[in-house]
Amino acid sequence: MNHLTEQQIRELNLQLLEEKLDLERHFDSNDNFGLSNSFIDSTGELSMYDNHPGDIASEIYEREKDISLQEHASFHLTQVNEALKHMEQGDYGTCIFCQAPISFERLQAIPTTLYCKEHVPDPEESERRPVEESFLHPPFGRTSMDEHDNETEFDGEDAWQIVESWGTSNTPAFAEDRNVENYNEMYIEADEHEGYVESFESFVATDLYGEHVTIVRSKAYRDYMHNGEGDPLLEPDTNDDYS
Repeated sequence: MNHLTEQQIRELNLQLLEEKLDLERHFDSNDNFGLSNSFIDSTGELSMYDNHPGDIASEIYEREKDISLQEHASFHLTQVNEALKHMEQGDYGTCIFCQAPISFERLQAIPTTLYCKEHVPDPEESERRPVEESFLHPPFGRTSMDEHDNETEFDGEDAWQIVESWGTSNTPAFAEDRNVENYNEMYIEADEHEGYVESFESFVATDLYGEHVTIVRSKAYRDYMHNGEGDPLLEPDTNDDYS
């Protein structure tokens, strides 16, 4: 015998029918969350090839969101129909796993439920993570070679540093080094050597045969001399006093 009274069943039945009507009306009014329309219909253009990649990405994002909303709503409608089916069979309100009665308060909160609290499938928050996270961990994933002592090639982090040096929305307050003098010093490891190991390699030049050594008096050269990192080089700068 069902533990629910006739009045309680009528109340739950009305709640389920209202949810079903609302879902079906929603599907009809927005063309299944816009999935009935193609990209061309949404943009009013014959082709998207000449659109900016950012615009295309926005359209793809919206379409992915529509698909997710559609799947969620369709699954909810399936649950509603399943609950109404069990109500017609006369076993609504009984856990389909252990046949224990489900409290009226729980059914009011979740009228589509077919399980008692103890036997809800997968009640805990899932710890399963997308496979992409294993690829992207640590930052820059398999393209980051900083942790490998014998790897010196151009990697994913280097690529990001170049892009970041062109400018970001960050302000000096978010810089890795708070004592920055200009925006060119804001990006990650802005002082990292690029294309050479020791700083003097950037301003010591030779000819094709490794002879006729000359000094390129660049900012790196002057910083090197000013910081006292080495003895005065092959061509001391007479205009500056580094003593």
